[in-house]
Amino acid sequence: MNDKASVSAFADADADRESSTLPKAEPGRPNDVDLMQRIQAEDADALSELYDRYNGILKALILRVVHNEAEADDLLQEVFMEIWNQAKNFSSQKGKPLGWMVTLARRRAIDALRKKQAYNRAEERLQLETEQQPEAWVQNITETEIRSGDTRVLMNKVLDSLPEAQKKTIELAFFYGMSQREIAANTNTPLGTVKTRLELGLKKIYDALKELKDEL
Repeated sequence: MNDKASVSAFADADADRESSTLPKAEPGRPNDVDLMQRIQAEDADALSELYDRYNGILKALILRVVHNEAEADDLLQEVFMEIWNQAKNFSSQKGKPLGWMVTLARRRAIDALRKKQAYNRAEERLQLETEQQPEAWVQNITETEIRSGDTRVLMNKVLDSLPEAQKKTIELAFFYGMSQREIAANTNTPLGTVKTRLELGLKKIYDALKELKDEL
């Protein structure tokens, strides 16, 4: 079974478990369909009541997929925003409100997990590149190509075109020889943000240098 299928199957099993323990509406309180109809009429109080009724179940489902409390809280808020925005797509003839909400929550959680896995893979590649290639990059660019005055001007133009945060990160990494962790500590920036800035900045420089090569 591939990663995509295993993640989906895992979420399906959790959804079944959570649905089997769904809370009952208190006597005199509107049922789920009533609440959905009121949400379709843009009744914010109905959304709040639906949240109070099911936030525990939906968060538990999300948490079992993403395994991160803060991320699960963020995704839960996104799910209820989607419930509000997509309420018109719900039909009681096609199923129960909880089933529809579980589908939304499961989809959000799985998408977030896949993006996180893809980011982690990209982060690993970036770490290898920035650990193995900085000396070669500095040698080839700063010592050889920037030796001529015209090339230095063009290279400075490329660096100046970067957003300030990316430019500073690139300079600290390649002109001051700082590691990613040193940059993070020096600039009081999360390590993940430093890695992202390096990745984006290097890509822009690489693309720009390919264009400059034709000019030189």
